Amino acid sequence: MSKNVLISGGGVAGLALACWLDDAGFGVTIVERSAEWRAGGQAIDVRGVALDVVKAMGLLDAIAERRTQLRGMSTVDSEGNEIERTEERTYSAGRLDSPDIEIFRDDLCKLLMEKAGSRIDYLLGDSIRALTQDSDGVSVVFKGGAERRFDLVIGADGVYSQVRKLVFGGEEAFVKPLGVALALFTTPNLIDLDHWQIAYRDETMGSVVYPSFDHRQLRVSVGFGTDDVHVERDDVAAQKAVVAEKSAHLGGVFPQLIEAMGNASQFYYGELAQIRMPSWSEGRVVLAGDAAHCASPFSGQGTSLALVGALVLARELARTPEDFAQAFAAYEQRMRPFVDLNQALVDLERRGPAPDDQFTRAKNGIVLDDLLNRVA
Repeated sequence: MSKNVLISGGGVAGLALACWLDDAGFGVTIVERSAEWRAGGQAIDVRGVALDVVKAMGLLDAIAERRTQLRGMSTVDSEGNEIERTEERTYSAGRLDSPDIEIFRDDLCKLLMEKAGSRIDYLLGDSIRALTQDSDGVSVVFKGGAERRFDLVIGADGVYSQVRKLVFGGEEAFVKPLGVALALFTTPNLIDLDHWQIAYRDETMGSVVYPSFDHRQLRVSVGFGTDDVHVERDDVAAQKAVVAEKSAHLGGVFPQLIEAMGNASQFYYGELAQIRMPSWSEGRVVLAGDAAHCASPFSGQGTSLALVGALVLARELARTPEDFAQAFAAYEQRMRPFVDLNQALVDLERRGPAPDDQFTRAKNGIVLDDLLNRVA
């Protein structure tokens, strides 16, 4: 009998899971709280063994065609004057001679959604309000009022996962704050930036600016410490005000960008954290991606962890479809050492990127040959 699976979250982890589970014959529903697929977002990276995963999905060439193609970066002072320039690396992608691929989040999600195909049932603009497990399945009540039954539920709904909260309890036990807030927003390309990145950093904050794939927009990130900051997660006006305050001392191009942020509809703000849990599953519910093991953007490995974890979880479920407990245990046993390596990349003293040898070990720190051979 085909298993009926609900995935909460339509990001990289959720969409990749949908691809693999659909291929394995599962019936898949994705519930996503956004009413439409979210545009914008930062550049993310597909690295190490995750490249083998997207190759097995048949997406490697398409992802490579949409890579950011930045040629280098300038580091500037607080007045916007260039103080250093390099064509060897960027803050967002790392070394430019690496085989790893930097791609915008929305581009990767679009490719994954196209790969998943028309058999996936999407519930947009909705989320899970309650769920109850029994010996035969999971009863789910959605915020929109509908009630449905599923064999399994997968929480792929991010750092502040609603599924995790409902099944595993409050955030305080699992969310380990890193003391930094990150704002991401999109503006028009007011400075005609072309295949280049601009970066600023001081003891209180940092910012990175780079163009979108078509160079019509800029993607801007601003990060700063949270010791003196507290804003509610849904108060966008207050979040934008804090970003403007933290950036007020910057000159050069930054005042234009902060002014444009006021009208930006593509805006994200979050306090960075790692997720550390003793177990990623409870009964018929399992967590994936950031909901289970966020390493934070400081690691540079969140996307790769999501892609690899989706493959491992889906293949273990396909291997023992009638024994989900065994599948969840096998998934966690294989993924945990990989997650540990990548969470350890995060340096809370913020002394800079992890050494190249440590990063290389982390991004390749899992063996997938048996799983990839099954789908080649």
